[in-house]
Amino acid sequence: MQEPSPSSAPQREKILNAPFLPVLIAASMPVLYWFQERLPDQGLSMAFRAADLARGQWGGLFTSMLLHGGWAHVTMNAVGALAFGAPVARLLGKGLAPLAFVALYICSGVVAALGYGLCHPGSEAPLVGASGAVFGLIGAATRLLGGHGRVLPLLHPGVVRASIAWMAVNLIAGLAGLAPGAEGARIAWEAHLFGFIFGILAIGPLAHWFGSQPDLRPTEV
Repeated sequence: MQEPSPSSAPQREKILNAPFLPVLIAASMPVLYWFQERLPDQGLSMAFRAADLARGQWGGLFTSMLLHGGWAHVTMNAVGALAFGAPVARLLGKGLAPLAFVALYICSGVVAALGYGLCHPGSEAPLVGASGAVFGLIGAATRLLGGHGRVLPLLHPGVVRASIAWMAVNLIAGLAGLAPGAEGARIAWEAHLFGFIFGILAIGPLAHWFGSQPDLRPTEV
């Protein structure tokens, strides 16, 4: 019998088959938090406070997503960015499309913090974390799952069901933070909501302009 040639041997699957950008974002979170822990104020000077909007201080809308409240917070956001960023990055993966992916992530975080600030005008409570940006990726991925490489319409039954499920989980998590004795674990569910809405809306035009799939069709928004 003739032995199979090396070229005919089955190729091994990669252990990590995620695109580069979600991996980079996920890996940056623990690194940034390691540095944050060593800052004199634990990075709170870079947190976002709703009262900053009235003071005209807008930098926290961006810098707050570089901070986290603990290693568990970092881990959840890193896993979320990797899991839900991967399908979005595969869609936005050619030419200048990776810049659109980064813009989606950053703008989701900024909109999430801004939405939280509008819900709590004048509040001095610090807001930290990339959860709003991650929820933007979750919203975008919600319209990709089951779409076989194209963006599903916003009112597709699967998209609607998944969105309701995500927002139910988000609301439950937010209410859990209001329970007696859980003050230190309060979750900014409003920021998650605004980030999710931005992501689920923005992925339509972004896919139309930058989508790498040849059979991608214009979608309803």
